[in-house]
Amino acid sequence: MYVKDYREVPSEPGGADGLTTRWVINASQGATNFAMRVFELEPGKETPFHKHENEHEAFVLKGSGEIETDEGVSKLKKGSAIFIPAQEKHRFRNTGKKTLRFIDVISFSLITPQ
Repeated sequence: MYVKDYREVPSEPGGADGLTTRWVINASQGATNFAMRVFELEPGKETPFHKHENEHEAFVLKGSGEIETDEGVSKLKKGSAIFIPAQEKHRFRNTGKKTLRFIDVISFSLITPQ
């Protein structure tokens, strides 16, 4: 078993301006199928419009914003659970005045080797 406060995991650039990530669970903790990240997106910032080979899930811990797909825009707030199907283009946007913090769970096949 592995238990750790996410704030003890160093944050690193998340691939977009104003976005940071913490890899809180990955292979180094023994995970073999999924990785868990905690993202923080600053007010007024957004992630690139992108898609993944496999599905992934997210859960909003703090803040407000929206997720955009080819089908439209959905509002996000604390407690929002998000399912993103494989190959669905999407982007997260922080429309609030505070940091948007969310958990993102992805399969290892989505992770680009560093």
